[in-house]
Amino acid sequence: MSTDTGPGGHPTNGLSDTVHQRNRLGILTIAAEAERVEVAYLRDALELTAGNLSRHLAVLEEAELIQIDRGYHGRRPKTWIRITEQGQAALAAEINALRELLRRHQELGSAPPAR
Repeated sequence: MSTDTGPGGHPTNGLSDTVHQRNRLGILTIAAEAERVEVAYLRDALELTAGNLSRHLAVLEEAELIQIDRGYHGRRPKTWIRITEQGQAALAAEINALRELLRRHQELGSAPPAR
């Protein structure tokens, strides 16, 4: 069995350092499920401190993968994020790379052991 997937090489070459980080991947997948998501929900769902979440959001915003919206709900200040089109594309590419990696791994599981 070949270890090369063609022009792209190994599937892990398709993983993005920005997206693949566990918490940022969580942020993007949650944001992709809704029109917008409140930052407090992300903090609780991903079990992050406010400071840690803020840093991850800054990385994603700088990469233009999310948009941060600030406003009020009643009298309370709220912050929401929404995934951008670029973020949707980056998340889709990440998931596709993971699918290919999984597919290859499953093929290896059915192949005889190498000697």
